[in-house]
Amino acid sequence: MDCVVTGGNVKVLAKAIHSLSRIGDELYVEPQDDGLALRSVNSSRSAYACFLFAPLFFSRYTIPSGHAFRCKMAIKSVQAVFRSLASLEKTVEKCHIGLDEKKNRLTFTLHCKHGLLKTHNLSFQDSESLQAVFDKDSYGNVFRSHPRLLVDTVVHFPPSLEEVTVSVSDERMWVRNHVEEEDRSKSMLTELCLASDEFDHFAVTTQNSVTFCLKELRGMLVFAESTGLPVSMYFDEPGSPLVLSVTDSVLEGNFVLATLSDDSNHRKNNSRREQTPPPPPNDDFMDDDMDSYLIAMDTSIAPGPSATRPPTPPLAVSTYSKQPAAANHRSRLIAEEQEEEEEEEAELADSAGPPNKKFCSLFFGSVLPPSSQTSTQPVTNQEVLASDSEDDEQ
Repeated sequence: MDCVVTGGNVKVLAKAIHSLSRIGDELYVEPQDDGLALRSVNSSRSAYACFLFAPLFFSRYTIPSGHAFRCKMAIKSVQAVFRSLASLEKTVEKCHIGLDEKKNRLTFTLHCKHGLLKTHNLSFQDSESLQAVFDKDSYGNVFRSHPRLLVDTVVHFPPSLEEVTVSVSDERMWVRNHVEEEDRSKSMLTELCLASDEFDHFAVTTQNSVTFCLKELRGMLVFAESTGLPVSMYFDEPGSPLVLSVTDSVLEGNFVLATLSDDSNHRKNNSRREQTPPPPPNDDFMDDDMDSYLIAMDTSIAPGPSATRPPTPPLAVSTYSKQPAAANHRSRLIAEEQEEEEEEEAELADSAGPPNKKFCSLFFGSVLPPSSQTSTQPVTNQEVLASDSEDDEQ
């Protein structure tokens, strides 16, 4: 591979590499018959960018014949070649990109004024072809504007903002910061409205909204503003990729960004599910006997009989509710059994064997989430004592 870039195209190449650095950490280089392709993708595969420089962009462009050459390298190492963009156009006359097959190095040589040469030998790794499948011509919503319009729009959002939402109608476009529903009450909302006559091209077939990352949009605008090329935006429905594109006679750049899917129905179903908790699963411990224990405990602490109390079928329950002396005797039994229970727990802690199975079910039933197989109803100490005393009486 032998490529030579001269004049102002050196700065254009440098701006493209800096824009790709906003996407991913690796730069994919693939010389093709129709030009040199520089690509990058982020780690989550939600953003992809590609710049294709036509052979006319270079003063000399030759590619290896007989075998396809594809490689990837750390994009920071390539950024270091074009570190100072301000002085690049003033000091660099041309840039030579060559492949050293003996050393397996990709060489960037900057020919500066006064005969100064700066050579960077960068290591690379062989890679497969990186391609994103998209068809921007099939999208229904198409917008084209000068990059200054979008730059003046995103400047109102803080650098820490991650996502923005774009909504369109027949004559307007709204750009606002994306805020989750649960954070709307404590977050500041910023929204800008752009009229259709501010765009060079404004075509809407479906009125909808898409949410995507702002970082990649800013990366595209850095390149578009420096070159003065108009920015085209293509999107369809939420969940389908959004495409940002710049096109010239000698280059083409495409940024493909993932958008959030329209999950409003999914959120409603989740909220409805949270409001109506599922019934607890059947458990061997929570049976009819447990209900009788709870009824016995409730009636034992009552001050006296009530006219509105439902019929009490168990004989022991009616005895506790009618005789205060029996209730006092019952409280003393509970205190004695509580001391015995504490002694038993101490013995269990000292012993090497596993704890009682019923104790395990009570303990885990009080702390496991609803997805557990054990009962999720909280169990109090009084209920445990009531069940133990009822077993003793039986």
